[in-house]
Amino acid sequence: MAKIGVMGAGTWGVALAKLLYDNHHQVTIWSATEKKIDELRQTHAQKNLPGFILPGDIKLTKELSECVSDKDILIMSVASAYTRSTAARLKNLIPNGQVIVAVAKGIEESSLMTQTEILEDTLCGVRACVLSGPSHAEEVSIGLPTSCVIGSRSKSLAENLAEVFSSQFFRAYTSPDVKGIELGGSLKNVIALAAGIADGLGYGDNAKAALITRGIVEITRLGTAMGCSPFTFYGLSGIGDLIVTCASMHSRNRRAGILIGKGYTYEEAMEEVQQVVEGVYSAKAALKLSQIYKIEMPIVEEVNQILFGGKSAKEAYLALMNRDLRDEHGDMQWEEV
Repeated sequence: MAKIGVMGAGTWGVALAKLLYDNHHQVTIWSATEKKIDELRQTHAQKNLPGFILPGDIKLTKELSECVSDKDILIMSVASAYTRSTAARLKNLIPNGQVIVAVAKGIEESSLMTQTEILEDTLCGVRACVLSGPSHAEEVSIGLPTSCVIGSRSKSLAENLAEVFSSQFFRAYTSPDVKGIELGGSLKNVIALAAGIADGLGYGDNAKAALITRGIVEITRLGTAMGCSPFTFYGLSGIGDLIVTCASMHSRNRRAGILIGKGYTYEEAMEEVQQVVEGVYSAKAALKLSQIYKIEMPIVEEVNQILFGGKSAKEAYLALMNRDLRDEHGDMQWEEV
């Protein structure tokens, strides 16, 4: 049995807390929003997780030190925009070599760091890992079958964490490509916004399939330029997560995109969804990375134009459709006849 502290009481944090509790681990949940802890204590429910009941034996605390002290594993499940500030509060609370699993998906706009890079930048000696894949909290929380991938530089640590998380309903694979896993998990949210916008415009299944397919091409181009394995992007944290986020109404990015396609601003869409829409925060970072590494990412460019450049959704999609014609795979050879 492992002692585990979960930082963040949003849907994903409490869903993972229940998974880990059901796997016979000792779990403590903390939230910077004290109201969330009060609500969980009173109702044992999470308003965005239908049918979810939090077991009474899971400890709930408003004190960060109580959540993280003397724990084998910490789960960083705060929204990605708050990872750095939360990590800074851990400096005098955790030992050197503490294992922390990042489960939020996002790239920091100012530094262009992934979640594990933020942890390593803020906390000296931390053993930062990542859990990612097609894993809506709504399904994990009620025990529907799910598969994810755990990324770590250490094979033994990744395998240990896979044992901790895995159950008859949750299967964890392992990978050493930490950055690739995090890029896939972050950038797919930008493509999911695009897919949702297409839905909001009423463009149908063909358009969405094209966005998913060309979206994974853009993500793979950037990821391989940054030194990641292309295989990662054809795996659970790449195409797997992209498909589920573009296709499901559980996806807050897709839901926000639908509203934007109908004419909402991204601020109005986020207010309507009432959850953090990570794709909005990752869009600028994705564009900056594409410029740094000189990678063509037209979908990412047009999403940024819709969100921040005043371009209408319809104009952006026309721009994508009217780009110069080209080979689908530029490295293939033609046989002249």
